[in-house]
Amino acid sequence: MRVRLHYGKSGLNINLPETWDVTVITKREMPVLSDPPSTLRYSLHNPVGSAPLKELVTGKQTICIAICDITRPVPNGVIVPALIEEIQRAGVHKDAITLLVATGLHKPCEGEELRDVVGNQEVLNTITIYNHYARNDDDHVFLGRTKQGIPVKIDRRFVTADVRIVVGLVEPHFMAGYSGGRKLIAPGVAHEDTIRSIHAPCVLEMAGVDNCVVDGNPLHDILVEIAQMVGPCYAVNTVIDESRRISFINFGEIIESHLKAVAYARPFTEIPVRTKFPVVLTSGAGYPLDKNYYQTVKGMVAPLAIVEHGGDLFIASECSEGIGSPDFYMSQKKLCEMGIAGFMDTIHEKRFADIDEWETEMLVKAMRVARVSLYSTGIPLTERPLTGVRIIDNLHEALTDCMDRLHEKRIAVIPEGPYVVPVYTGESSLRGV
Repeated sequence: MRVRLHYGKSGLNINLPETWDVTVITKREMPVLSDPPSTLRYSLHNPVGSAPLKELVTGKQTICIAICDITRPVPNGVIVPALIEEIQRAGVHKDAITLLVATGLHKPCEGEELRDVVGNQEVLNTITIYNHYARNDDDHVFLGRTKQGIPVKIDRRFVTADVRIVVGLVEPHFMAGYSGGRKLIAPGVAHEDTIRSIHAPCVLEMAGVDNCVVDGNPLHDILVEIAQMVGPCYAVNTVIDESRRISFINFGEIIESHLKAVAYARPFTEIPVRTKFPVVLTSGAGYPLDKNYYQTVKGMVAPLAIVEHGGDLFIASECSEGIGSPDFYMSQKKLCEMGIAGFMDTIHEKRFADIDEWETEMLVKAMRVARVSLYSTGIPLTERPLTGVRIIDNLHEALTDCMDRLHEKRIAVIPEGPYVVPVYTGESSLRGV
């Protein structure tokens, strides 16, 4: 059986023997919009839980649109030009419109990356675009504290705008349940103090902080509270299929419209699976998510519900930029020096996480369930030991050696990685999905 994994920009083909019992887990087939700009325009006139866009922007002096950074394949090239056009039709001059790249604590998007993110040269040429810098104190407004005491500091350009809009992608997220919506505010355009607080172990280790969980997810509740502290905000929400084609668009009040988009995405992205597997092969979701090891961790966590305890989890991720940030490098170094127990002991009581150590915390979740093996052509030899997992140079050979040790040749393959979440429904005499 030939399987094509999402890997970098080109994909990765792998041939699996016919003697293996292979279960391929993909999204359910999604309808694709024939004319996304028209659908967007309809949504802007028929919003969820808010007045139409024209009423929101007419007579306003400043419009701030927050967009995701390079780590999300949001179809901005389709959405943003149509959104700006509708704003201008309402009588707002383009000089009043600002795009703010919601980087969180990621590096800024510049040059070719910014062109990829915006996806439209005319927008690049005519609209003012800023990157959010979470470490710049003066760029943020302190709005108070959440019920849990989390300091809420949000980018001044977003907070003080007359109209605040976010453009996001709704997909499974291993902490917040689903991405998009409120997540573009925090962590997207939040100060480092806010980001480090919402990623502290006292939050992330709480029950319900997991993939595809919204109701009863404490992190989701915190993000909603933060969004509400900012004041009225609006969202364009998109859902895409496995080929990155747009399946769904809506617009409206940021919380209500996002939940509508989540409800649409669930039947396609959450796949019931009746059995667990001794071996699972997945991916880092391909470009742009698999540009570094930091983001690759999402692909390790997503399938854990269907990996037998002590089983083998293989992941293919290009990691063209290596490990990730210097902060993540140091966090991984600490994990490798102290081991899982030692690392978790050092972070257990923290209410203010070190930057990016939360991704190491999530990696530990995978390491506690399975033996993780990584195939990557992008991680330098000097950084390989810092992954904390087994690095393999030949994916086919490593899989074959693993399967040769097993009595049952069962393997699950998830080509799209963390964009598809297997939901374990219990053992059954029927194998597979």
